[in-house]
Amino acid sequence: MADFLLVHGSCHGAWCWRDVVPALEHLGHSAHAIDMPSHGSDPTPIADVTLRSCRDAVLSASSPQTIIVGHSWGGYPISAAAEADPKGMKALVYLCAYVPEDGQSMIEMRRKSPRQTIGDAVEKSADGLSYSVKPDRVQALFYHDCPPATVPYALARLCPQATAPQDTPLPLGDQFKQVPKAYIRASDDQTIPNEYQEHMSHAAPQHMRYVIDSSHSPFFSHPNQLAEILDEIASSLPPDP
Repeated sequence: MADFLLVHGSCHGAWCWRDVVPALEHLGHSAHAIDMPSHGSDPTPIADVTLRSCRDAVLSASSPQTIIVGHSWGGYPISAAAEADPKGMKALVYLCAYVPEDGQSMIEMRRKSPRQTIGDAVEKSADGLSYSVKPDRVQALFYHDCPPATVPYALARLCPQATAPQDTPLPLGDQFKQVPKAYIRASDDQTIPNEYQEHMSHAAPQHMRYVIDSSHSPFFSHPNQLAEILDEIASSLPPDP
């Protein structure tokens, strides 16, 4: 069975994977989720968060047998980890996530999208170091198809997102290219447009591209189906030596 590392996106934390971890364990896998720097229980001050520190958090939690799943912005630190140490993981899975292009920051990648969806839904902090999602926009952006209890659960836990790591260009080369990749596209995503996800999914071979009929948060709306797709991805990878 496989070992999964689950990496959250902007403003979230390990808490968003609460339903996926037991679903993967039910299928016989091991799974763990981490808080990225300044998120959840991680004490890093927002001013100290960098793309490098996010990358290192991923690498510290991974092993050569680990399949790393990155959601949304999480596609960046997992890609940085692959570029830094391609032997430190078994594969990358992008879950409605940004797949970086060489030398592009996540903010630059977001601007390349054919449609902009979140510009008026976020507000910058007074010091300009972070941003937050406006509470009245959270459900429509992230959770419109999730169980009713999802929104209050998430609102109590969403946190500011450091801007600096998302504004940092990420050089990628042969190290990154050699790591196997899969992409799970959310067909009803209101955060990253579906057509942009389809474009980015081509970083993975065709047989490793999947679609889930979900909002931007399939970990809440379809945790069991998501776990089954991850199980299928694990089965499609070469066995460990």
